[in-house]
Order: sequence, then structure tokens, then C-alpha cells
Amino acid sequence: MVATGHPLAAQAGLSVLQMGGNAIDAAVATAAALTVVEPTANGIGSDAFALVWVKGKLHGLNASGPSPQGISLEAVKSAGNSEMPTFGWTPVTVPGAPGAWAELIEKFGKLSLPKVLAPAIQMAEEGHPVAPTVARGWQVAAQRFSNLFKGDEFKGWFDTFAKTGMGPNPGDVVRLTDHANTLRAIAETNARAFYEGTLAEKIDAESRKQGGYLRLDDLASFRPEWVDPISVSYRGYDVWEIPPNGQGIVALMALNILNGFEFSERETWQTYHRQIEAIKLAFADGKHYVTDPKAMQASVAELLSPEFAAARRQLITDVALLPAPGKLPSSGTVYLSTADGEGNMVSYIQSNYMGFGSGVVVPGTGIALQNRGHTFSLDAHHVNALAPGKRTYHTIIPGFLTKGREAVGPFGVMGGYMQPQGHLQVVSNLVDFHMNPQAALDAPRWQWLDGKRVVVERSVPSHIAEKLVRMGHKVEVANDGGGFGRGQVIMRMQNGSLAGGTEPRTDGQIAAF
Repeated sequence: MVATGHPLAAQAGLSVLQMGGNAIDAAVATAAALTVVEPTANGIGSDAFALVWVKGKLHGLNASGPSPQGISLEAVKSAGNSEMPTFGWTPVTVPGAPGAWAELIEKFGKLSLPKVLAPAIQMAEEGHPVAPTVARGWQVAAQRFSNLFKGDEFKGWFDTFAKTGMGPNPGDVVRLTDHANTLRAIAETNARAFYEGTLAEKIDAESRKQGGYLRLDDLASFRPEWVDPISVSYRGYDVWEIPPNGQGIVALMALNILNGFEFSERETWQTYHRQIEAIKLAFADGKHYVTDPKAMQASVAELLSPEFAAARRQLITDVALLPAPGKLPSSGTVYLSTADGEGNMVSYIQSNYMGFGSGVVVPGTGIALQNRGHTFSLDAHHVNALAPGKRTYHTIIPGFLTKGREAVGPFGVMGGYMQPQGHLQVVSNLVDFHMNPQAALDAPRWQWLDGKRVVVERSVPSHIAEKLVRMGHKVEVANDGGGFGRGQVIMRMQNGSLAGGTEPRTDGQIAAF
């Protein structure tokens, strides 16, 4: 089974399973295909994280790249910036996705990387019809960027994604020849072309030309890191996340707080209020403590301790809290889940951050680079202050559920700072309210923004929204579901069958055989 936000990407993963590949092969095939069919949210220049269940054990992969060695807080400030730029070369960190693909296939795959990337290469070369949700995001980006991007450093983006100045309509066939050639080079060299060879040299040359900081040495020294996943116990289930520098710990801290409450019904003001308050407290702590683990001033064990959760839980009353993390921006990310007949399962997430990312596409390559460095602080005293070779606080997080020593399955909800909030809501739907995977994703969602501001979907019962207002929450009702994340879930049932759910707020699909 493959669950992801685009039908063609799901079919790419399914085709790899049908040719004898396993869940890991399918995950990489799907991830590569998503760079082709959903460039509005990810690209070859993305970062990635994965949780991989193989032979009764869960493995974590952190493929987020560090900042360039040549960058510094002082240099960025002296260039006239009071905060990290959003677009251009300055916020570009080392991309991790190609390295993740190669590492996953080498360690756990059954097929070669050329076979696994073949469906994505074919789609890029021969063309694919643009999906409705992707077309909408593409058109919005093209319109915005035409007013925003004026420098030569952005020419590659327009040449690749908006030659006419506009994005494609739904159903338009788009061919990305440069993208196909780059994927082929990555496949044939086990990704080393991207980090040491011809592609790396092109990235280095363009960065130098445009005054960027990324260099060949930064790319050549990068390796994805295998990490031990972290977890909390939630009502008999273990909920797993990637450890910092990812923000998965925020979801775990919030669930730890909620462990002290009982939830009998989903659609009550108590459920909404307590979940919102728990995520606010968890974000306040996460934004204060989480960064590159080498620079953290609190341990994971301390942040996930029952004592810390109990102390934070005591702050929740019947009045909305006012914690003090920063304002939460939006983002662009893709998420996928896979499972095979051998018992292997993968939870995988990949992102350019903020839609198309930095707005930089390396000319002639189709490589759209992420702008993950935007999340660094230029306050030298902040835990997430910019420094050379440092990994920033990272928003993208894959999730996984186990019970006892058995895998239940992968889950995820993409969408910037919505992700821990989506994880909390989906886990609660599955565990507290015993929903099936599709129902857990279909259910109404809320998103805490900052202060006491909360946005709810129109499907949230009006009497609950009105009660939240009376409790001090500043409630806004969203006109669409675009800001509430896009999730996928696969669960292995006790009889061995797979049950999947896909996001109704996008063009998602479950592909299975």
C-alpha cells in the first residue's frame, strides 16, 4: 500500500512494489515522483526525514542539511538583514533529500536506485497532467513571484516553472526535461553527482555567482544521519517521532500533557480546549529549547518526562492561555506512507519549505532549493541562532504508531507548524475515539496560530467555536482547508490486512494491490 497526496506519485510507488520492491523502495519512488508532480511543495533540493519499520525495529533517518560553513550571523547582518531572508540564496542550507533516497535504498531497499527512480524520470521527461490542488498553488506562486522576484538569481525559477509568467491550469501537461536529467544523474551515481560531481559543481558555481554561501565542500561533506526515534506512551500506544532538530518532540510533549485527561467524546468544547492548550504549551517549550541537538540546553528526556508534563498540565484551566512563542508561518511539504507484504512500513516526509522554497532553481538542472535557513534567528542569544554548519529547528516530521512490540503503522500531516498539531489530532482520533484511518483524516481540524488565535474549519460545530470564544480564544473560521495540513495514514490490522486513509483536503490517493 502507498498513501500520498498525489495519484501519480502513489502509482509510482505502487509500480515499484509490483516489480518486486519493498516498502522502502516504494517510499523513495513516491518521494522522487512528488518532486515532479508536486513542485509547489517539494523538490530535488528538499530536506527529508523518515521512520522505517524493518524486522521488528523502528529506524529514524534525519536528512536535514546544515547551514553552509561560510555563513555567519555577522555576515548576514552586515548585508543589511535584521532577520533571516525568506528567499534567495542566503537561507539555502544543504539539501538532504537525494542523500536520503540513496541511503534508504542502500540500507533497506531491494531494487537499485535507477529502477526506483525510473517512474519519476519518465513522468518528468514525458510529461504529466497537473492536479487541481497543485495547479492552484502553482498559479498563486507564479502571480506572487512575478511581483516579488526581480533579481537574476530567480531567473532559473521562471525558466523552469513559469515561462509564460503564469502557472499551469488543472490538466495541463507539464514536461520537466532538466529535472529528468538530474534525477537520472542522481540514480546512476547513487546521489554522489548531487554532492560531489557535476550537479554539485553547478550548484557551487551558481551560488558563487549570486553571492550565496553554499559551496562544494558543504555538499561533499553531507551525510544523512541514522538516529534513534523518540516516543511517549499514549493510552497503551507508543507514538514515535524523529528527535530534534525536528519539531516532532512538540507533538510528543502535547500528548504527554493530554495523558492526564480523559476524553469520552470528540465533539465537545473540553476536547478542543484541552488539545489547543496542550499544543500551545508544547510549542512554547519547543520554540524555546529545540534546535540542533549539539546546541540544545535541555535534553529530550527532560522535555518528555512525566514530571515536566504534569507541571505544564497544571497550567490548563477553563480560560485560554497566553504563551509566548513566535508567530507561526505557513509552509510547503509532502508526506507519504508505504507498507509491504513482508511487514516493512515507512513514514516519510520531504519539503522545500514555504511552497517552492527559496525561489532559486539552479539553471539547467531543475533543482529547486529549499529555504530552510529562514527559520534561524539572528539573535545571538537565541537557542536557534544562525551559526556555520548548524541544523536549524525543522518543521517536517514523520510519525509512527506501535503497540507492544508490533507496528501499527505510519502517519503524518504536512504543513509547517501545523504538523505537530495535526499529529496530535490524528493520534487522538485514532486512539481516543477509535476512528479508522480515513475518518481520522476526514474529521474537522483546528490550528493554533499565536497568542490566543485559533483557526477552525467550517465543519467544527458552531456551538463549540462559540464556547471557545467565551473561554477567551480568538476564533477564526477558515474559508478553505488549505491551512490545516495534508495527512496520510496506513495501519496494519490484527488479521494482517492494511487499512489506509488519505487526505480529503488535497488530491490524495491510496494505491494498493
